[in-house]
Amino acid sequence: MLAASVSDTATSLTDTPGIVALAAAGVAVLALLACALLALRMRRLRAAQRVVLGSEQRDLATHAASLQEAFEELRDYVGEVAERLDARLAALELQLRGTIAHRSLVRYDAYNELSGQQSMSIALLDATHSGIVLSCIHHRDQARVYAKQVRDGRSELELSPEEAEAVRQALMAPPVDASAVERTG
Repeated sequence: MLAASVSDTATSLTDTPGIVALAAAGVAVLALLACALLALRMRRLRAAQRVVLGSEQRDLATHAASLQEAFEELRDYVGEVAERLDARLAALELQLRGTIAHRSLVRYDAYNELSGQQSMSIALLDATHSGIVLSCIHHRDQARVYAKQVRDGRSELELSPEEAEAVRQALMAPPVDASAVERTG
């Protein structure tokens, strides 16, 4: 009886329904292997997502949306800080326009004495070439100080040759670098 059952099984596998059943079993085995492979890949993908997303239980789209929101907040913050810095810089530049940017000192003998050039004229001008020229005229028994206002590189009063030279030298020299003064001062 066992032999008859084996021969029935053998003949049933060789006829059309048997071949279809074997093919279906083969496809089922291949589908099972594909499912196992996909499950393994899914496990690796989830492990990689945990590295990116952390321990939070959310999907990649939610994480990307939260990153976008954080970047927008950061952009807005940086924009606000940049605006405040621009306003502060503009205010400082306006204040610095009135500071001394050009200066020069000319020493000379006012009375053609051999006193070692004790007389001097100093020009102190801002970025708009306005400021003052101070002259100190030294003689053996006295000293006099004169001040003349300068606007746009020209004096309201006539300048002596030494005072004019001090203004010319001040305007020819490069402006004072405030950052260099801070480093050395």
